[in-house]
Amino acid sequence: MTEVSSTQVLSATNLVKTYDEGGEPIHVLRNVSLHVDRGEMVAIVGASGSGKSTLLHSLGLLDEPTSGVVFVDGQSTAGLTETQRSRLRNRCLGFVYQFHHLLMEFSALDNVAMPLIVRRENRNKAREQARAVLGQVGLASREHHFPGQLSGGERQRVALARALVTHPACVLADEPTGNLDRYTAESMFDLLVRVNKEFGTAFAIVTHDPALALLAHRQLYMDKGCLADSER
Repeated sequence: MTEVSSTQVLSATNLVKTYDEGGEPIHVLRNVSLHVDRGEMVAIVGASGSGKSTLLHSLGLLDEPTSGVVFVDGQSTAGLTETQRSRLRNRCLGFVYQFHHLLMEFSALDNVAMPLIVRRENRNKAREQARAVLGQVGLASREHHFPGQLSGGERQRVALARALVTHPACVLADEPTGNLDRYTAESMFDLLVRVNKEFGTAFAIVTHDPALALLAHRQLYMDKGCLADSER
């Protein structure tokens, strides 16, 4: 049995992801192993098509690897049903994407509260928690605004608040600054670093920008489905 350190909030052992395309195997992940410690910020950098997003989807239990095992907060996900995977994902993980994926018909406050409402928590309590997190990302004055009334950077901050509202063990971010101009991207990354320092939230961040990745504690590099540490 694979031993998982109690300090690791997210880890993977020998992940392989293979697709069949016209009878030919396409190897997207090749025996990838990694870990994210509690309170750590890890950046995963690589060219388009290197397997970064596939890796993040596997770590986030959004896609099952062909082989290998993912551990979330010390729990093996091998053999879990889709319902069990969904519950573990909702309890332990938060997600931020390149595109905010906010619900346009809901206010910023209700967008942030949605993961708690999905858990069937009290709606008023969910909004209280959402209000507190919106304040932490600097959007206390925008809680009643709808996504269409917010700037691109503000929408990403709402998306980050939504990821944080459940107090996840780890937030997985897939190109969270990729759709922003340089100034706004740097501001967003600075916010991720501040949240990490102040609240001890662990992050696994996929980014194409090596300069921003250097703000993380550790950088990992994807190349043709293989993962290498920066310390080489």
